[in-house]
Amino acid sequence: MTQLPALVTLLTVLLLFGTGFAVAHARGKYGIKAPAVSGHPAFERAYRVQMNTLEQTVMFLPTLWLAANYGFSGWAGIAGLVWLVGRVWYAAAYLRDAGKRGPGFTLALLGWAVTLVMACIGVVRAVVIA
Repeated sequence: MTQLPALVTLLTVLLLFGTGFAVAHARGKYGIKAPAVSGHPAFERAYRVQMNTLEQTVMFLPTLWLAANYGFSGWAGIAGLVWLVGRVWYAAAYLRDAGKRGPGFTLALLGWAVTLVMACIGVVRAVVIA
């Protein structure tokens, strides 16, 4: 279980690659030339999935590793898997129909919130004890 955060991190990198690939595929399929970021609705959904995933990853990875390094490695990994499942669900749903993205977003938000709480507890505990 102590290596689970590392696995989650690698899977997150693969998710980021996948969202980038989806944008590149949609650019080609719908003829959206860079640097344009608008055009066909399917391209715009793919682009928003990629950008939102990048934005969420910036908040998720630090909390994952803070929680893991300050005493919650296994639980942080499990919460990270929840975040990852939520992000994949969000991406798949958003690509099909933007209105269906909510449940995946909510699950990912829950996973992130748990890592945030664990990170806060771990860091505060370390500061108080030190």
